[in-house]
Amino acid sequence: MRTILMGPPGAGKGTQATVLVDRFHIPHISTGDMFRAAMKAGTLLGLKAKEYMDTGALVPDEVTIGIVEERLHEPDCANGFLLDGFPRTVAQADALGKILHKIGLKLDGVLNLRVDEEKLLARLTGRRVCRKCGATYHVLYNPPAQDSVCNECGGELYQRRDDTLETANNRLAVYNQQTEPLIAYYRNQGLLKEIEGDQEIDLVLQDILVALGQAV
Repeated sequence: MRTILMGPPGAGKGTQATVLVDRFHIPHISTGDMFRAAMKAGTLLGLKAKEYMDTGALVPDEVTIGIVEERLHEPDCANGFLLDGFPRTVAQADALGKILHKIGLKLDGVLNLRVDEEKLLARLTGRRVCRKCGATYHVLYNPPAQDSVCNECGGELYQRRDDTLETANNRLAVYNQQTEPLIAYYRNQGLLKEIEGDQEIDLVLQDILVALGQAV
């Protein structure tokens, strides 16, 4: 299975990725993982990426694409892979297509997890963290027994700055701006598989498997 996993922040990509890589015994390839692996291995592209990351700059496309190509040549990708966080732009998608063509591979599909924005905001802003022990809760899905009090140590629960409504709105706006052209790109290629993400985890998985023509 050679697939790209897309979806806005809070759509549940991480959960589904974990299930899919375990089921199909394929690597979960995220941009961050690739950068860290290339830097650890000391490859030329890994060192180049480190130069940008150490200064807080965005890693340019040519470096990112080169690291993706290196990663897809690794033996564990021979039976498939799940790409997450790449491509982010149409230019990157074009480059990925050329890489796959060069090594004689094709994508089986591009999964796009859809969740209503109001529900995404509820997911993204509901996290609460204990100031004392770091335990994590969610006001909707995993609430503490007593409001704003940690079950484990009695510490105060608070909302992190990156979980505020303003930050969540910004994250979704950036995602939508980035990915709208990419969704159209893969839809035009007949590769896009729209998946309803606002369901139980098992039902989302079933829809993914059906969309990819895999046994449920």
